[in-house]
Amino acid sequence: MKSDENQPSSSNLPVPLVPLDTSAFEKSGEDRRWKLSDFEIGRPLGRGKFGRVYLAREKQSKKVVAMKLLYKKDLCKDAMKNQIKREIEIQTHLRHPNILRMYGFFYDATRVYMILEYASGGELFKKLVGSRRFSEEVSSNYICQLAKALEYCHSHHVIHRDIKPENILIGSRGELKLADFGWSVHAPEDRRTTLCGTLDYLPPEMLNSSPDHDARVDIWALGVLLFEFLTGKPPFEDPSKDGTIKKISGTAFSWPEHIEVSEEAKDLVGRLLQKAESRISLQDILSHPFIVRYNSDVALE
Repeated sequence: MKSDENQPSSSNLPVPLVPLDTSAFEKSGEDRRWKLSDFEIGRPLGRGKFGRVYLAREKQSKKVVAMKLLYKKDLCKDAMKNQIKREIEIQTHLRHPNILRMYGFFYDATRVYMILEYASGGELFKKLVGSRRFSEEVSSNYICQLAKALEYCHSHHVIHRDIKPENILIGSRGELKLADFGWSVHAPEDRRTTLCGTLDYLPPEMLNSSPDHDARVDIWALGVLLFEFLTGKPPFEDPSKDGTIKKISGTAFSWPEHIEVSEEAKDLVGRLLQKAESRISLQDILSHPFIVRYNSDVALE
């Protein structure tokens, strides 16, 4: 890959086959003043609206990470500076096995760099597309992991607000990693009014003329995800935007006749895709028969 002013120079960067002791790197992330020359840059992992993500390795510790590169001119153009600052402030302080770690950040004259945990399994979205849909066992396990991640977030007054397969990554052991906290917010007073996220995953309370909402928006998204895991499509999909909004507002969805889904799975989805005041809690998700059946460790907690 040629280097130019818009991207760092790149090299063939192998991922270590054996674990390295990188505890010093992880402990120093928040305090250390990083710079681009501290890293070897490898192949691109993906790209988004404001920049790209590369495989990278910190030279001293040999720690392999994902380097998210954002262009300042694009952030200013789209008035995204405050959102990026909030994303960094929130994600840097989250510590959970099912949340993608942010080790730190730095910037130069033209770019902002985020140093992220490398999730070698890639996007859950790509796995879902390749599989078309997941088994009930896999779906149950994935929802269990995400519910635990959200339980941690909500206990720290963090609402994610943009949960979808594209924002969930897969770690080296097949575990899920909740990522992309660009729409997340620290909400110690619980209520928020900003309309954000992706339409197919928005709950009814965010589609009102006054989109007043709280952490329960993330629980609704788990219902959309579980339906999508089991059937391959989100529950409120419609050819038109207005049609999707109407279905979400009325919590109107139906199960495909050609796909067999257990009553336990249907029951959990039905309890998740409710108006906010009737929606199941994260604790009740983790004790639901559909989750307990396939996650013995939850039953023992």
